[in-house]
Amino acid sequence: MQNIATQGIPQGSGRKAIVLLSGGLDSMVVAGLVREAGYRINALTIDYNQRHRREIEAALAIATHLKAERHVILPLDLRRFGGSALTADIEVPKEGVGDDIPVTYVPARNLLFLSLTLAWAEVVGATDIFIGVNALDYSGYPDCRPEFISAFADLANLATKAGAEGARFTIHAPLQFMGKADIARESHRLALDSAMSWSCYDPQPAGRPCGLCDSCRLRRAGFAAAGLTDGLDYAAG
Repeated sequence: MQNIATQGIPQGSGRKAIVLLSGGLDSMVVAGLVREAGYRINALTIDYNQRHRREIEAALAIATHLKAERHVILPLDLRRFGGSALTADIEVPKEGVGDDIPVTYVPARNLLFLSLTLAWAEVVGATDIFIGVNALDYSGYPDCRPEFISAFADLANLATKAGAEGARFTIHAPLQFMGKADIARESHRLALDSAMSWSCYDPQPAGRPCGLCDSCRLRRAGFAAAGLTDGLDYAAG
């Protein structure tokens, strides 16, 4: 039986793919699936001057491990805008995952990131773009919803020279409907060391994940539900 995460991912057959690689668990698993499917990985990491810059180091380690053909770390200083606990001096909430969109939401982040990913895809001649968004165990960000991914795919084919000339971009979100436990299991199945990835929004001075922010809570719950051990050493919780 085909694995749930690989359903809908066509075989790469040596084609180029662009992977939006944040350095988090989800993006690591997506990159692993892309490699497994036979694509040639071009990884894009956006260094948006976020609070959790440890993620950039994780992205570099993952890209190296998966033998990405090219890994671009692109600077984009969203601290100039602020508006989020990840890009401004706003405290990261530690009370647990709630129903409202949290202050860790970065305005239009995935819209910006996918636009940059699309631009690079057009340059390198790739029509397959992969992103690790998730609509089940996540913090309620509107730019993780399936409707957004579908709408952006339509936009990609309207807004580009390649699209106007007949190319068809596909935005793949293979983890879209997977819970964190399933994502943790995929990491294990793909033999990816979870300690390579980083999810914490508020790294502690000793370099450990805080264990209490939304991202840490969701990740830890996923590994626990999967009956797996997370390779990260959390400061609390």
